[in-house]
Amino acid sequence: MKIDQQQIEDHNRNYTQRHEHRFESLADQLVKQDHPVEELIDHLAAFQVAIPSWALGAGGTRFGRFPIGGEPGNLEEKIADVGILHALNRSSGAISLHIPWDIPEDSAAVRELAEQHDLVFDAVNSNTFQDQEGQEHSYKFGSLCHTDQAVRQQAIDHNIEVIGYGKQLGSKALTVWLADGSNFPGQQNFQKALSNTQASLEQIYAALPADWEILIEYKPYEPNFYSMVIPDWGTSFLLANKLGDRAQTLVDLGHHLPNTNIEQIVATLLMEDKLGGFHFNDSKYGDDDLTTGTIKPYQLFLIFNELVQGTENPADLRQNIAWMIDASHNVKDPLEDLLQSVEAINQAYAKAMLVDRELLEEARNSNDPVLAQETLQDACQTDVRPLLREARIRNKAAADPLQLYRQLEVRNKLVEERGSETRATGL
Repeated sequence: MKIDQQQIEDHNRNYTQRHEHRFESLADQLVKQDHPVEELIDHLAAFQVAIPSWALGAGGTRFGRFPIGGEPGNLEEKIADVGILHALNRSSGAISLHIPWDIPEDSAAVRELAEQHDLVFDAVNSNTFQDQEGQEHSYKFGSLCHTDQAVRQQAIDHNIEVIGYGKQLGSKALTVWLADGSNFPGQQNFQKALSNTQASLEQIYAALPADWEILIEYKPYEPNFYSMVIPDWGTSFLLANKLGDRAQTLVDLGHHLPNTNIEQIVATLLMEDKLGGFHFNDSKYGDDDLTTGTIKPYQLFLIFNELVQGTENPADLRQNIAWMIDASHNVKDPLEDLLQSVEAINQAYAKAMLVDRELLEEARNSNDPVLAQETLQDACQTDVRPLLREARIRNKAAADPLQLYRQLEVRNKLVEERGSETRATGL
């Protein structure tokens, strides 16, 4: 299925009257506050969040998975699904592939198909957290950290292979997330595991093209519950520093212990020029992979506040950081969930751009926490949805992407095309 421009124009035409009134009211308010409305709209229209290929099917837990029908059964169908999202919101113009779940058999044809949907390929992701069919060595006791050089070399070779696929597709970054760790005290030599990991990453780093980056992800627990080799941002930062300028830390919002001050981590990484990217999701307890902005929307705003404050201009923010969603969809239509997530991210970004920086700095310099809080909350409590709708309309996207998705009965049509028993690869 492909959404055509006429369907979007018809939807926007029906939306015009109520939107224009709300937008004009907000624009007038923002002008009085000395905000450059046209610039804000341009920045929002240009902001893109990559969609991961593994997020397009129904997710689940170890207790069960409930398929929804019409899931993409191959890479080509996944690209088509991201094309639907991008046609609706014009903010999802990139797809991030996971290898070996989504190996492009014909890279030229896959790249051409993506271009037809106005998509590019974001960071490619390796997988050493599970054994694949026909794999010679097991990752049961680790991959890049393993005590056996043969296992480490297998994991290194896989990452280099992933870089090769990424080069064919036009990607510019490799994301490495390691499940390596231990479940019991004494099981692993901490220093040797980290040393092995560093040495393995150095070989992968050496294989990077000159214009690529490696993004190192971290996680405090799971699948190992006593120790993880890269358990926190500090360890990722340490490794990135040792590797070189083209190694960066990747922040997954779910990969922190409860109540961690993620915005402070973001500020520190920005200051050190080591913030490579984000995996957006939300969590109540741990790595819940819930829809972005559903549990902690204020935290999401505070993170974007640091991002906007810590970069010289919005172009740097867009170009120097990899933005991607990483969520699971246990009971939702994945495409609806992704539309909601992108909207939440854009809202947080828009609100962060409305913060009165001069007033906030004045409050900080005069040690006035009340004024600082009021300044942030004044921006956060602004209803920026009319601003986002205006950016979408000017971008020839749907004023209300989720509403149009439902009006067009996209999921039902995907079920008709693909059947009710299809299952997304990798899940």
